[in-house]
Amino acid sequence: MDFTKIFGIASAVAETVATDPAAAGAPEELSGAAAVVSMIGTFLPMILIFVVFYFFLIRPQKKKDKQVKDMLANLKHGDRVCTIGGIYGTIVNIKDDTITLSVGTDNVKLVFARWAIRNVEELTIENDAEALN
Repeated sequence: MDFTKIFGIASAVAETVATDPAAAGAPEELSGAAAVVSMIGTFLPMILIFVVFYFFLIRPQKKKDKQVKDMLANLKHGDRVCTIGGIYGTIVNIKDDTITLSVGTDNVKLVFARWAIRNVEELTIENDAEALN
């Protein structure tokens, strides 16, 4: 985008106001138009920065947050999960905000907060006799 065109329009309008004798009857209107064009030229970079931030930072983060929220809402008994601490386990019990995981070959039971689950693995354990590792 060429900002010199926008700034050139603002300076051309300002020059017309200053040199045109026909515009002497209404200099306030043209100088107001020049001020508006000048303000648009001033605020345009800030508006463009906001648009870039929205499309490259804010929107993808909202999409990711929605996916995490959906994943946590769809947890079920038997899912193989990884916690934010790197512990892999199988869900054996789900209460409101707590999840009990069965971890390791000894099936040690650990209780975690629901938000502490990082992701759900593709492998699900349907039979308790199956080996976890």
